[in-house]
Amino acid sequence: MAKQVDITYGNALFELALEEGKLDSLYEEAVALIQILKDNEELIKLLSHPKISKDEKLKIVTDTFDGKASDELTGLMVMVVEKGHVNELISILNYFVKQVKKEKNIGVATVASAVELSDSQKQAIEKRLIETTVYESMEVDYSVDKSLIGGLVIRIEDRVVDSSIKTKLENMSRTLANA
Repeated sequence: MAKQVDITYGNALFELALEEGKLDSLYEEAVALIQILKDNEELIKLLSHPKISKDEKLKIVTDTFDGKASDELTGLMVMVVEKGHVNELISILNYFVKQVKKEKNIGVATVASAVELSDSQKQAIEKRLIETTVYESMEVDYSVDKSLIGGLVIRIEDRVVDSSIKTKLENMSRTLANA
């Protein structure tokens, strides 16, 4: 059920953004709102609290976001509160953001390395990812994992390219164990 909620509301917001030509502005707003909601978990708890009436929750949303957020996002939040799906709000916004990235052909990757990468190395990786994928641009999240020993582990959606020394050693160990 929760999966269906984020898809339904996320698609509705996406279609509205396309129709009104507000894809970029609503995307930026949704990204900012996701961060606000993550930073202020109490707001979600307050809006989903069973002892607070729906009218009070709606007043909180309108008082907090009217004039600060677009009518579309404020309307979405009001609808989510009215339908009792507040706990799905971040999932709905994440789904919308994912749809916008798909529409704009933006890939999302995570790159783990054994050491901190230089800016030139990061640029080379991003350039190579764009060349070898269907994406026009990439958003890359870099992390350091010392257990890799060397090499990289790159994840794009459900694909993984693992060129780490750790994995190569594990594969070698398995091969030797089976010999």
